[in-house]
Amino acid sequence: MYIVIVGAGDIGTPLIEVATKSGNEVVVVERDEARAERAANYDCLVINDDATVKDTLIDAGTDRADALISTTDRDAVNIMVCLLSQELDVPNVVSVVHDPDHMGLFERIGVNTMQNPQRLIAEYLYRAVERPSIVDYMRVGEQAEVFEIDVAADAPVAGQTIRDADEAGLLGDDLFIVAIERADTDTPVVPRGNTTLQPGDRLTVYASSGATDGVTAAFDPGDE
Repeated sequence: MYIVIVGAGDIGTPLIEVATKSGNEVVVVERDEARAERAANYDCLVINDDATVKDTLIDAGTDRADALISTTDRDAVNIMVCLLSQELDVPNVVSVVHDPDHMGLFERIGVNTMQNPQRLIAEYLYRAVERPSIVDYMRVGEQAEVFEIDVAADAPVAGQTIRDADEAGLLGDDLFIVAIERADTDTPVVPRGNTTLQPGDRLTVYASSGATDGVTAAFDPGDE
């Protein structure tokens, strides 16, 4: 892919590294001279100029770009870059959004967005303390979550089939198990009603109410 990345700061720099290592043709636009010089250490073309100027984006090759990603630390700059990119018919425009109140504005103009990464990291760190049994999670919408959790040896569901656990009221109506990773198998176990949940199983779970105490305690009583 031909990717234009705007901003070579804390977010843009690791993105440049990932994009170039994946074999993409990358052009970086960075206004700050020192950051532009650092970005030049990667296998990419760097333009030390203002991305809110249309001619700068044209110089970056937006006429043949597959995507543009704006990563600056100012939402006003990101939205201006996105609007210009749409005017230049870039097919896929993505932006970081720092202020949650601005999400709706980006969505209204049809830009794919990512919430402030620093906030996401903070949520992950807090979740690691609040519910240590959860290995990983992803929020879906405002409340629902998909998360990975290991079945503890003393878990209420351990040794029970999914059907029995459900009939016993351990799983709840707003929860279902998507996949099971088991140490003695190379491929994930497809969960069925007669599948027995074993201690050590790593479950991928969807919960429409989120990973609450009542939900996670069925898999690890330590979360109560």
